Formats: sequence, C-alpha cells, structure tokens
Amino acid sequence: MSYLEHNAKYVPTGFRKLLYLNWPVVLLLSAVSGAGFIMLYSVAGGSVDPWMAPQVKRFGVGIVLMIAVAMVPIWFWRNISALAFSASLLLLVGVEFFGAVGMGAQRWIDLGFMRLQPSELTKITLVMALAAYYDWLPTNKTSYPGWVMLPLLLIVVPTALVLRQPDLGTALLLLLGGGTIMFLAGVHWAYFATVIAAGVGTIVAVFQSRGTTWQLLQDYQYRRIDTFLDPSNDPLGAGYHITQAKIAFGSGGWTGRGFMQGTQSRLNFLPEKHTDFIFTTLAEEFGFIGASTLLILYVLIIVFCVVSALSNKDRFASLLTLGIAMTFFLFFAVNMAMVTGLAPVVGVPLPLVSYGGSAMLVILIAFGLVQSAHVHRPR
Repeated sequence: MSYLEHNAKYVPTGFRKLLYLNWPVVLLLSAVSGAGFIMLYSVAGGSVDPWMAPQVKRFGVGIVLMIAVAMVPIWFWRNISALAFSASLLLLVGVEFFGAVGMGAQRWIDLGFMRLQPSELTKITLVMALAAYYDWLPTNKTSYPGWVMLPLLLIVVPTALVLRQPDLGTALLLLLGGGTIMFLAGVHWAYFATVIAAGVGTIVAVFQSRGTTWQLLQDYQYRRIDTFLDPSNDPLGAGYHITQAKIAFGSGGWTGRGFMQGTQSRLNFLPEKHTDFIFTTLAEEFGFIGASTLLILYVLIIVFCVVSALSNKDRFASLLTLGIAMTFFLFFAVNMAMVTGLAPVVGVPLPLVSYGGSAMLVILIAFGLVQSAHVHRPR
C-alpha cells in the first residue's frame, strides 16, 4: 500500500478536487498556448486557417482531458503504468507496418479524424513506467546491476524503434528523459559516467561510419550536423534553415518588428515557420522581450511542478511529476537551442506553441498526471 492510499482519508473528494488543482500551472499553460495561437494567426497572414483554428480546438479538448485525468486518483495511474507503456510500444511497432509517411519519415498512425504520433505518447508512458518501477523497488537496490538493467531496457527499446522512423530528436528526448528518472531515483553516478563515455564513443562511431556500408545515420541527419558545425558552408542548401533563423532573430532586436510585421516569415524565407521554427517568428515580431517572456512562462511551469513534487511524500507521484517537468523542459530547451544554432536541427517542436495535434494533447494529458499527483496528496 502506498503512502497516498494509506492516507486516502486526507485526500479531497468530489468537486473539491477542482479547488485543489495547481491553478498557477493551468494558467501558465493557457498563457503559453495563447502565445502559440497568436503566432499561428500571424504566420498564416492574419487568418485563423489553416493552423490557429484547429490548434484552439485541440487545446480545448486537451484542457478537458487534463482535468479529467487530474480527477482520477494518482495510484490508479501508477497501477496502469506498465499497461500504458506496453500499449505505446505496440503502437510504435505498428508504425513500422502501417504508419503514415510524411516529409520522408514514417512516424504517424492515421486514425481518420487525426494522425497519432506514438513517439509523443511514449515520452510520457516511459516516465510513468520508470516512476512506477522505482516506486516498487526498495531504495537500497536502485544501484544494483541487476535492477539497473530493466529500466535501461525500458529506455533502449522505444528509443531504437523511434530511431528507425527516423526521428533523432524524439529518440534523444527519450534517452534524456529516462536517464533523468534514473538519476532522480538514486542510481549511482558511475552508471551515468559509463553512459557518457559510451555516448562519446558513439559520436566518434557516427562520424567514422559516414559514407560506409554501416552508416549509422541518414544522409540528411549528417547534413544537419554539418550545418550545425558551420552553416555558412551551404547557406542556400543544408545551412538555409539556421541561416534564415539567425537573420530573423537578429532583425527582431529588443522589441521586435511588430505583430505580423516579420519579413522572414511573411515573405516565406523562414522554413517550417508554424512548427519547428515558430520561436524565431516570435523573436522577430516581439524581439528579445517577447522571446524572454515566453521563456519565463516555461520556467515558471517547471518551478511550480518542482515545488509540487518536493512537497509530495509519495515516491511515485514525486518521481512522475519531476519526470514530466524534465521532459517538458527538454522539449523547449532543445527546440530553442536548435533554432538559435546552439544544437543541431533535430526536428523538436516548441511545446504548446508549434502547430501539432498529438504533441499538444499528449503534453496536456501529461500535465493532467501532474495535477492528479498534486490533487491527491494528503492535506
């Protein structure tokens, strides 16, 4: 019996649960999404179609789902964590056989009314499964080699399936998110040092394999790495994306060119302006102040989640909240680093701002789990 189940009589019930929602997080999520609606309206040339209107509808559905998930006791989500993770793995395998192809990648399953991206769902179910595992495992066994192998397997299997799609960005998020849960659970630092050393070796192998029969990455992924190292080598080809993004950032200055006045996006110089590179559009139109404001909103979401986790005495609830907060952090940190030239372009959208149905719904459902952990802690 968990700490929360043992103290269930101190947990709010019925409609009182709505009062115990972490409302600052709800408001912050709404503010970030609102910024996304504004930017999607702008990049469409002052029209709610084709991006803003669907995104608003998805946000409405997502908020309802978030509250619904929050009303369910957190121990229920712990008990179905293994089932949820297994289902997401089956969906990833399903992508291999009947997944829909888009922009040269096979990452989606067409459900008719929407295209589901199982890799987005796996980011959350992996955190759930690892949090449930370490909640079950006695803390004095977390660093035993035999008990470290299972969580490593849980991380490696979906990462390998996602890499086959291919989706390097999501694969990196799975690795980092899973590793974070292991670290927070108390796994010894020597394991992480070993993984870092292996990562360095993998990077060397990636570069050595280029042009051989055992090439580890796709050609376009190597071009992204080349672009990251020196975008000026091919400013009209592989380096075009990041070159135009930097121009947009620079032209925004402190206060920006003004709403719907960004030349890079309005004249279609900026690629993927409604998805991966939407942050550059915001920076061009609202400048350093606008970009910093969005970053502050993101950071505040993380802060409120961390505070909630640290005050929660249930191990699963605390690890789950911290894991989702870190996954959310990796989302926006990788995207911002990518579009500013600090990291290779790996195709990670800006959470709640970039256009995308699966990503928005999964993020809001994930915060529903955070809310469930917050609501059902004993008062």
